[in-house]
Amino acid sequence: MAQCDWRERRRVVLSQAKRVVIKVGSAVLAGANGIDAAVVASLAAQIAALAASGRQVLLVSSGAVAAGREVLGDRYDRTSLPHRQAASAIGQSRLMHAYDQEFARHGRIAAQVLLTRDDLDNRERYLNLRNTLSTLFDLGAVPVVNENDSVAIAELVYGDNDCLGSLLVGAIGAEVFVNLTSARGVFATSPDEDPAAAPMAVIEDIGERDLDAMCGSKTTLGTGGMHSKLLAARRVAQLGVPTLILAGREPGALTRAFAGDEVGTFVLSGCKPIPRRKFWLAYHHEPQGTLVVDDGAAAALRDHGKSLLPAGIVDVAGDFPVGAMVRVVAVDGAVIGVGLSNYGAADLRKIMGLKSSRIAQVLGEAAYTEAVHRDNLLLDAAI
Repeated sequence: MAQCDWRERRRVVLSQAKRVVIKVGSAVLAGANGIDAAVVASLAAQIAALAASGRQVLLVSSGAVAAGREVLGDRYDRTSLPHRQAASAIGQSRLMHAYDQEFARHGRIAAQVLLTRDDLDNRERYLNLRNTLSTLFDLGAVPVVNENDSVAIAELVYGDNDCLGSLLVGAIGAEVFVNLTSARGVFATSPDEDPAAAPMAVIEDIGERDLDAMCGSKTTLGTGGMHSKLLAARRVAQLGVPTLILAGREPGALTRAFAGDEVGTFVLSGCKPIPRRKFWLAYHHEPQGTLVVDDGAAAALRDHGKSLLPAGIVDVAGDFPVGAMVRVVAVDGAVIGVGLSNYGAADLRKIMGLKSSRIAQVLGEAAYTEAVHRDNLLLDAAI
């Protein structure tokens, strides 16, 4: 893509986007004594200005654990999961109080929405969430979303709000994802090692990048780091949605970006968006097992858009039921994609390596000729 093309794409997206998801992390929000009131005030003012221009903005905000931790002081044990959940419960009300006050200064209502992965995995609750968020937009409110860390054990340990933000992009049909971070963007070389390092203006090929090689360690306050931000950007790129990674503590950076200033790192989206159904299937369900496939099956999946047949499976890992989400990997360990398995793990072990014509002979019936149908398979999944 020519240099002028991505700049024009950035200009068009940021000037015309009507629905925007903005994620802000703990490293941006936290100050010496809990939540930094000045940062919250600046963020609320900038989001209120975006809303006043006709945009519908959903804010995904971390910071509850950091806020609660400061209240607990020496009583807080950062190695204890119950303490982290308690800190989240204590800090969440303080975080929302700060948002309530600052958005009210600009005539906006802040609406708290706490979610667990179950709320996004369950199709009925997922659709109800979409309806609730749409109603909040119609009422002129700014939804402030956070993981319900105080009750969701798996989410607090394994999840992060970068992931949650990317899933909500798909849920509300946002046209751009803005990820506010403690850095000025994505750096090709570490600023700690290279004082002259500057943030990359654009990442055009996020799907082809080695994210592990690009990223350093996590921030001390959050659960994500740049790796999770780029993984989230790769995920929403599959929907055709670009990401802007921006300095959250830089005064007016959000307003300047939407006004046309070239700040932060713009991550281009893919050329051919995947169906939203595949996005929901792939990213709202945790893989419960792994199917290892031979070279022929890998090529058929990657190069020819075929379904996965039992004949191409050489190993089955995990204990999962019919309809479970599974990883599909090559013999060298490279992840090919994720998909819904037509058979449980026990039955797949019986029919792996066999032609489809033999499924009924082994199992007594052949409900499906495919182990994973291509309509239920997402290649190059960002997991």
